[in-house]
Amino acid sequence: MARRKITNSQIVCITLLWGVLCYILLAYSKTINFDIIFTLVASAIIVFVPIYKNVKRRNE
Repeated sequence: MARRKITNSQIVCITLLWGVLCYILLAYSKTINFDIIFTLVASAIIVFVPIYKNVKRRNE
């Protein structure tokens, strides 16, 4: 499967969108419990691991 290179502007947009979604999740949740923390950590892993791999491969 061909891999697509992510540009810096795409990385910034993805990061900002992830941040906005995290803010919405935290702003509208009544309490911060394990489910909220787990959701934030899982989403961070899903978003930032592919970005890290892409940047790492680009610098090689």
